[in-house]
Amino acid sequence: MPLRIIFMGTPEFSVPTLSALVEAGHEIAAVYTQPPRPGGRRGLDLKKSPVHQAAELLGVPVLTPVNFKNAVDRQAFRDFDADVAVVVAYGLLLPEEILSGTRYGCYNGHASLLPRWRGAAPIQRAIMAGDRETGMMVMKMDKGLDTGPVALTRTVPIGETMTAGELHDKLMHVGAALMREAMAKLEADDLSLTPQPEDGIVYAAKIAKDETRIDFAKPAADVHNHIRGLSPFPGAWFELEIAGRTERIKVLGSEPAAGAGAPGTVLDDGLTIACGDGAVRPTRLQRAGGKPLARLEFLRGTPIAAATRIA
Repeated sequence: MPLRIIFMGTPEFSVPTLSALVEAGHEIAAVYTQPPRPGGRRGLDLKKSPVHQAAELLGVPVLTPVNFKNAVDRQAFRDFDADVAVVVAYGLLLPEEILSGTRYGCYNGHASLLPRWRGAAPIQRAIMAGDRETGMMVMKMDKGLDTGPVALTRTVPIGETMTAGELHDKLMHVGAALMREAMAKLEADDLSLTPQPEDGIVYAAKIAKDETRIDFAKPAADVHNHIRGLSPFPGAWFELEIAGRTERIKVLGSEPAAGAGAPGTVLDDGLTIACGDGAVRPTRLQRAGGKPLARLEFLRGTPIAAATRIA
């Protein structure tokens, strides 16, 4: 029989998994997501999460507790009498009472090859570290941070110029198919679990604002990985004086380049920038308030001469 599922997720990344479970014929008893947040130009409108919007189109009950400290919220979860909870980028830590609040527990779709990159920002951190591969895992959740036993894994290669946005889009569809397979196995009582290894544990801390600035004193490979790991959001950046004003320029794509010089020095009229070892060439840039532009188009509107020093 199809499973009765509580789905828990918030961003766009979670939506394909919700859709895959519906398409597989499972019953979605309820959807839990983060509460609506201020949005709009002035922040006066409340914006529902992508999962919230998708659930409403499906006609599924939506709940948005701030947390599960309230006994009423915990009881409401149990009252759905679900077989299992599926969690994908929900954004809240789940207490043990919720983890054990369904017949088969909670299964999480996580975007890394655990135990590497446990935590909040596994996609960005994998690219920033120069990893050549990552993947999606379905694990049964326990009270630790991404420490539960693993049910299924799919490995995904990381291309040399792949950005976090591109990897995000790849993984969200891989993860949807993988969770659909996991729930089919659970339905058939054929889902086995393997404990995570004790070695190789690495944590993917949330991206902090103070680490988004590009440090051209680092080797070119590290600068390149930093740029693509933060693209498109929040975006790596440098500062440049334009018409007497210091302006922040986001770099949304780059490529390794030949050249050497003092770190932060523009080496030619094509915006090759020297790093601590080697050089990089931005491929997509964005001025504050402007739209992202390819390098040559950007330079037509904002020429940056050779020998310019970039901070």
